[in-house]
Amino acid sequence: MSNKNNKLPQPQIWPPSEVETIKTNSHYLRGTLEQSLNDEATGAIAADDTQLIKFHGSYQQTDRDLDDERKRQKLEPLYSFMIRARVPAGVASAKQWLALDGLADEFGNHTLKLTTRQAFQLHGVIKKNLRQTMKGINDALLDSIAACGDVNRNVMSTSNEALSPVVGELADFAKNISEHLLPKTTAYHEIWLNKKLVNGGVVDEEPIYGKTYLPRKFKIAIAVPPYNDTDVFANDIGLIAIVEDNELKGYNIAAGGGMGKTYGMPETYPRLADVIGYIPKEEALQVVEEIVKIQRDFGNRENRKLARLKYTLDRIGSDQFIELLNSRLGFKLEKTRPYQFDSNGDVFGWKKADNGNWFLGLHIEHGRVQDTSKLRLKEALREVAKLDVCDFRLTGNQGLVLGNIDSRSKLKIQELLSRYAAGQAQDLSGLRKHAVACVALNTCTMAFAEAERYLPDLVTKLEVLLEQNGLSQEDILIRMTGCPNGCGRPFLGEIGLVGRAPGRYNLYLGAGFAGDRLNTLYKEMVGEEEILQSLEPLFDQYAKDRNQNERFGDFIVRTGLVEPSQSVSVIN
Repeated sequence: MSNKNNKLPQPQIWPPSEVETIKTNSHYLRGTLEQSLNDEATGAIAADDTQLIKFHGSYQQTDRDLDDERKRQKLEPLYSFMIRARVPAGVASAKQWLALDGLADEFGNHTLKLTTRQAFQLHGVIKKNLRQTMKGINDALLDSIAACGDVNRNVMSTSNEALSPVVGELADFAKNISEHLLPKTTAYHEIWLNKKLVNGGVVDEEPIYGKTYLPRKFKIAIAVPPYNDTDVFANDIGLIAIVEDNELKGYNIAAGGGMGKTYGMPETYPRLADVIGYIPKEEALQVVEEIVKIQRDFGNRENRKLARLKYTLDRIGSDQFIELLNSRLGFKLEKTRPYQFDSNGDVFGWKKADNGNWFLGLHIEHGRVQDTSKLRLKEALREVAKLDVCDFRLTGNQGLVLGNIDSRSKLKIQELLSRYAAGQAQDLSGLRKHAVACVALNTCTMAFAEAERYLPDLVTKLEVLLEQNGLSQEDILIRMTGCPNGCGRPFLGEIGLVGRAPGRYNLYLGAGFAGDRLNTLYKEMVGEEEILQSLEPLFDQYAKDRNQNERFGDFIVRTGLVEPSQSVSVIN
């Protein structure tokens, strides 16, 4: 929708939501966190502080499996905290991997979670151990600042340097964006590290965010065609690298993506970002900052469910948004350059980069690094890290790339991983290789249904149907989340399952394999039996009637099984 008025839109005064008031009164994200952490009478923190601690990279959670029993025993819920370590572009050293592995054992639930935003999550940290855990993360030269909250989150970028010679440069730019958009408050260092910092004589100032930060979370991703492994169109800002003769020239800018919606509120919706123009790489950081500032000034601060940039862009109108951006920049975005994405999944196995180093793409089921009776994955990766011959690169699909490996070290790593049978994807079905699930139950407070704990079993049953139709090796994107907030980007799954109630999901079909088309609601409130009964004839039909090289989602749309949903729009 376009605003035909020649005047540029003006910021609106919003009656502040409760969270806006909390931020305003927080003294730059301090609130009463110190007092909450020192209160030994409860495992929880004060209600207002549960909002503020997000900016510091943590969420308060409970073990929902135990809630009813603890209530019967007249005990408070079993509170714990998730901590998210910010890792721009997902690149961590072997020493950092070992540090987080150790923190998970000492203070967490003995697992590491690799997220869909290329960050690490530690789960099960109790309040009295929060400071020690935060300090341990910082001692490893990582941090959790702005990993959550109403600020720019972890900046994503294609992490496998064997896919393109510019990946290293893109990772450096992701780090630059992340540092540039970090909150400048010294509250984090004071509360978690017991350090009093002074910024140029001013205790606190937020030149980009202002006192109330952004209206909602903000996400940025970079990808280099033909690999859309960061799902750039699901982000508030997507940067599509334009490469000529192996040299990065600039970026197509996409704006207004976001996956979340709210049941019962049709005015909320998932949305893919619009491609609004091209910029040379030297101007990219300025453009990113100005889009963030537009969201700061124009975003809805009254209703958080309508506060993401996608709603701001739709309310202003695409043309007016571009005009407003150009006016703030002092120059115009150029016309979009040609590009083509082929997939949004990970690339597995050994690949050699132009610099001669090797990169190994590993499958980590739903990003959960743990030891089980069947697979000692955490131990295997710990032993790899102890070799100190590679770095560890998280992907946007909860996977892992071991990077910068010389030929001699390649043999050592291969032998070690083979001994543990860890991370190898060659024997997995195409469906399992591309399955993504959010944490959901038992710890996520927003989940209505299972996801990570259930999807592996569902995939096993779906694999039987695929095998019957000769489709076991067909790459199909399946994504499951416990709620519609979209952390696992379910609306970009060729098969999407979104939790409605325990054991019940909305089934979506027909997304594009390259992440450039949303899926469409097919059936509501279905359980496992209905899911299998619904997909079995579709797999049969796909096996018999598909065109050559036709993807499952494209087949579903072409044959009219669902109406096509939103695809990426090129506005400029």
